[in-house]
Order: sequence, then C-alpha cells, then structure tokens
Amino acid sequence: MAITDKIYIKNHRQISSQLDASIPKGAFKGATLDILFTGEGLAQLDEATRDRVLDFAEDFLDCDCDNNPYCGHPERKFVRYLLDLRAQGLGPDAIVDVMSDDYMLYAYPGDVLSFLDQSVRTLEAVESLAEVEGDREMTDRARSAKRDLSG
Repeated sequence: MAITDKIYIKNHRQISSQLDASIPKGAFKGATLDILFTGEGLAQLDEATRDRVLDFAEDFLDCDCDNNPYCGHPERKFVRYLLDLRAQGLGPDAIVDVMSDDYMLYAYPGDVLSFLDQSVRTLEAVESLAEVEGDREMTDRARSAKRDLSG
C-alpha cells in the first residue's frame, strides 16, 4: 500500500459538514480529488480550511495531464514533499506535524516511518544495481539520497 493511501484529511467530519457532502477520509481518494480539483463547494469552507485546501490543490494538483488529477502526479509530488521534509532532518512525528500545519492532513507516524524505511531500502537496491552496472554517477546519487534520508 502506498503512503498516499495512508494520508488523511484532518477534521474530516467538520469539512464534510461544511461541504454538506460525504467525502472519504483519504486525501488522495477519487471523490476527495474531484472536490478539490473542480473546486465545488470550496466557498462553503471556512477561510482557514479553504486556504489550506487551495494550497494543497496548488502544490499537488497543478498538472497539465489530460487525466489530472488521476495521472499519478499528485501522489508523486506528495511523496517528494515527504522526502524533502525528511532531507531537512525532520523525523516522522515532525513530518506529520508539518503536513498538518501546511495542508490539514495527517498520517500515523509509524506509517511515515515505514515509508521512509522502505525508501532507504529502495535506494540501497538502486545503489547496488548501479554498482553492478558500473554507473558511478547513479551509485553516488543513490548513496547521497540514502544518506539524506537516513539522517
């Protein structure tokens, strides 16, 4: 299961009530993305919530693909966001706090930790394969990225 499947809307019930519609808790679920992408009901949200929702849409749903927001780019951008937070030295608890402040989203710190651990394992595999292939540049890039994620 991808980390984006474990990213949830903070104050989900309050937002559903403001929209007068039932939306999934998952931030990257189809119905949630539809509401965010089309902008339906955003005027019904209180100002603070609307600002965070618009920030989320601007940062992750900004794509020229025909299938937007179902093209996979929002999820990839969010994964990049999480990895950037880790590269800044933040741990799982702090990452959850920042995503909550930035976008009114939350995740369980254990899920974030598992995602980061999986990312390090993936980079280790990339590094090993690059060494076998003799691709020194990729080996160095994977090693550097792994070091950034490992702290």
